[in-house]
Amino acid sequence: MIGMHDIDGRVAWKRLALCLVVATIANVGMWAIVIILPAVEAEFGVDRAGASLPYTMTMLGYALGNVAIGSAVDRFGLRPVLRLSAGVIAAGFALAALAPSIGMLALVQALIGLGAAAAFGPLIADISHWFQRRRGIAVAIAASGNYLSGALWPLAIAPFIAAYDWRVAYLALAVIVALAVIPLTFALGNTRPRQSAAATAAAIGPGGNGGRGLTWLLCLAGVGCCVAMSMPQVHIVAYCVDLGYGPTVGSRMLSLMLLGGVVSRLVFGLIGDRLGGVRTVLIGSGLQCLALFLYLPFDGIVSLYLVSLVFGLSQGGIVPSYALIVREYLPAAQAGAKVGLVMMSTILGMALGGWLSGAIHDWTGSYAAAILNGIGWNLLNLAILVTLLGRARGPRARLAPA
Repeated sequence: MIGMHDIDGRVAWKRLALCLVVATIANVGMWAIVIILPAVEAEFGVDRAGASLPYTMTMLGYALGNVAIGSAVDRFGLRPVLRLSAGVIAAGFALAALAPSIGMLALVQALIGLGAAAAFGPLIADISHWFQRRRGIAVAIAASGNYLSGALWPLAIAPFIAAYDWRVAYLALAVIVALAVIPLTFALGNTRPRQSAAATAAAIGPGGNGGRGLTWLLCLAGVGCCVAMSMPQVHIVAYCVDLGYGPTVGSRMLSLMLLGGVVSRLVFGLIGDRLGGVRTVLIGSGLQCLALFLYLPFDGIVSLYLVSLVFGLSQGGIVPSYALIVREYLPAAQAGAKVGLVMMSTILGMALGGWLSGAIHDWTGSYAAAILNGIGWNLLNLAILVTLLGRARGPRARLAPA
């Protein structure tokens, strides 16, 4: 075990930098299917809901992986788990490139999502052990790898698909993930800082019982916010195709949205260090709801770029702040499993919202009703957060030695 003096120190920041690089590469397993959605729809001759099914399966695998892999990290450490997960992602991309049907592609995408999950919730939980005073910004930086991945990979993959096709792009991704992520894991020590007795004692959150009620409320809140979040993130490329702007413009909007999300995560990380997790999530969710409204009156190409940037700046810091709440109120020894469970709920919300938005589009012929559906789920999230704000009055674990 690493000593307490390494918390917030040079070793911790070095580990955070490595984790950020790994997350940026490995999370392509989550975003690649969004980029190829229009190509998949055209090749297999399915409707928008059918084309969204592989994304939904990706997110289901991602959700399951956040819990299962999070528990494995609690037990075995981060390094061996990341190594195995990189192999799973690479194998999944190779198999997906050979998929003969939309159903088979959807099944393999679940495998890709399962492997990619290691670079999100489990990685965030691991890095939270290495920081006390700067835990909010550290968690935000680690979580930013997911959005950096979503911002950078569309710019790399979209031209590749235009020149060749999505199957060739997937084979290339299989090679890139295996050759990049696995060597990086060797630079990570398979250790964790020693926790103080005070931090271990600061395990029971508001309401006692290990904060079980808080955990499930967070899970429900996570579903609500991410059903809303998924509508622009999953369908912006397809929406641009519908409007006649083409998939390349849509990919650029997605990149801009997610770059805004990176900025948002860093800013909200700093806010989280000052205000705590519950208030930070409440602020972000309120801004996300307002930003989602802007998609209703604006559909010009310039206005969509601006709205997508505003949306990214509004919502990017929400999901990492749930991890802060978990670490503030729940046992450090259960961080991987508990953060994984809450992250699973947010991902299930993304999966449900991605499919539901496609289905509503097919039923109504436009995305207006899908946007209104997202706003409704966002309001549910806000109601839960207001309830949590009234309940969360116990001592915060982050104020004790980590």
